[in-house]
Amino acid sequence: MLRTLLRVVKKGKNEIAVRIRSAVNEARKYTYEPVEQALPVNHESLYVRKAAHMYGWDICPRVVSAGLWRSVDLEFRPPSEIKDMYYYTSSIDASNARLGIFWQFRTDEKSLEGFSLKISGESGESGEHRFERTIPLYFVTGWETIDVQNAKLWWPRGYGRQNLYEVKAELMKDGKVVDRRCDRVGLRTMELVRTDITTITNPGEFLFKCNGVPIMCKGSNWVPADAFHSRDASRYKKILELFDDLGCNILRSWGGSVYEDHAFYDICDEKGIMVWQDFSFACALYPQENEFLKRVEIEAESILRKLRNHPSIILWSGDNECDIFAFYRGIDPAKNRITREVLPRMVFKCDPFRPFLPSSPYFSPEVVKSKNGGLVPEDHLWGPRDCYKSRYYRESLAHFASEMGYHGCPNVSSIKKFIDREYLWPWKDNPQWRVHCTDPVEGGSSYSYRVKLMADQIKELFGEMPESLEEFALASQVSQAEAKKFFIEMFRIKKWRRTGIIWWNVMDCWPQFSDAIVDYYFSKKLAYWFIKRVQVPVCVMVDEPDDWNCRIVAGNDSLEPAEGKFSIRDADSGEALLKGNFEVGANVNRELGKIRVSRGDQKMFLINWEIKDKKFGSHYLLGTPPFSLEKYKGWLRKIAEMPFPFDADKVGQ
Repeated sequence: MLRTLLRVVKKGKNEIAVRIRSAVNEARKYTYEPVEQALPVNHESLYVRKAAHMYGWDICPRVVSAGLWRSVDLEFRPPSEIKDMYYYTSSIDASNARLGIFWQFRTDEKSLEGFSLKISGESGESGEHRFERTIPLYFVTGWETIDVQNAKLWWPRGYGRQNLYEVKAELMKDGKVVDRRCDRVGLRTMELVRTDITTITNPGEFLFKCNGVPIMCKGSNWVPADAFHSRDASRYKKILELFDDLGCNILRSWGGSVYEDHAFYDICDEKGIMVWQDFSFACALYPQENEFLKRVEIEAESILRKLRNHPSIILWSGDNECDIFAFYRGIDPAKNRITREVLPRMVFKCDPFRPFLPSSPYFSPEVVKSKNGGLVPEDHLWGPRDCYKSRYYRESLAHFASEMGYHGCPNVSSIKKFIDREYLWPWKDNPQWRVHCTDPVEGGSSYSYRVKLMADQIKELFGEMPESLEEFALASQVSQAEAKKFFIEMFRIKKWRRTGIIWWNVMDCWPQFSDAIVDYYFSKKLAYWFIKRVQVPVCVMVDEPDDWNCRIVAGNDSLEPAEGKFSIRDADSGEALLKGNFEVGANVNRELGKIRVSRGDQKMFLINWEIKDKKFGSHYLLGTPPFSLEKYKGWLRKIAEMPFPFDADKVGQ
């Protein structure tokens, strides 16, 4: 190998040439078949393996970029080196964990006599917990298990500490280190308990268990950090801090984007943010011939080997919405060899101890046979996008929603940065609003409806259309905030019938009108504050009216029982409608009482609770739209003064 390197690398200056061709023109050379389908402006993405969003999406502009946007290194490979280390947790009991290790090394030595592998791990800033094992090597590959006594486990956010071990592997020859490698490892087991179908009579299941404990998942979809991925690295930390501040314990790395780099997963490891990782396929019927499948196999193997030691990754998902894309075109999703043959085979080969889901949502043979797409246990709940309390949302059979969103206008100060002054208002028939809403190819895509959708959702809630940009932005943000808060509470109140919600989404990748709750310039919308309040581990919530009453529910998404005091007041009169002390066990819900209501009322309830001298607050909007926007402004000032306060006068501005 050294001789080969010397033939290539010469003394002095060396250059590496990279030829970059047009991705769009490259896509023209392929022959396309009727079964290969994509969204209107995305057909180039079928064969050319760039992120699907680059070709234009409802959340991204059409920017088919080119070039190297991550570092390229020229490495010297020593005569003996560690090629691969794979760590997994095979089992956990009351105090111990069994760490599984797979290794492979290479050497130019003719004999393996004298080779050994020293594994040492320590956890904590001062290395207070350690383990060590030296393994004699009789071949270039092998397996071993290490029993870690009194193991420090890795837990999702809210359920415990994110203990990480710095594990050092040292390849030894006659007692001397010839190569070493360091990995951060989290000791934890992860199980996905799921059925292939859910019905009213046989509801099925879709539930994650970490270390044997059911986890109530609350989080958001991770979309491109930037439309130009060369900027991603500079935005990772700041965006993930938003996820952490919001109380997210899960994110879904969406299949229409790129595979993120180690820095992204390192932060998720540290913060306890579980990562649902899609492979990079989205909303299309991809080629099925062997040459393309071989490319997919190489891609999948490289990604699996690169990322599989990160404890935050809890699931490999075959794609985003390719099953549903096929199903509603009358094509059996089971014929997709990418997600039924290639990807499960590669996951089994490279990462056999992690769950695999063929698609999100997955249309099993049972669902396909039923001809009812609403019977999937894990679903993307977009629907008609009408009133956020409509039957579509409330009566869905899904246990887990991995996409679910609602539009919200950016702040006016942000809009003025990307819309020319003469196009700021009105919204109707406004070409710049359409482009930034996002309609990536004027007249050629299917997304121009999204401006009117945002306006319709305002009218749905308030019964009228604001006549100024400032009022429009405010009303839109209220509509979005109430909707997303309601979605999260709806899932939490129905724990464990519902087991998780990954709403859409935290951050914009470019300046736009969208479902995001933070715009491209990091300016927060109202929904940010509402969501932060209802994603705390222990939350007091008001259920929807039934039999003249609203149930008051305390939800505890942690492994510690909680006790405190609570009160619910009428925002207008200040009257205490219900108050008292409460206790709620670990990882369960408890009903605290009921408040008599009429569905004809339109009221705002202010909810306060206190645990160990820490104060929390939220609210509940009772009644049927339309509400008065002027009335809501008064309520908003009182909502803003509650724990995790914000400036009501700056909402939308």
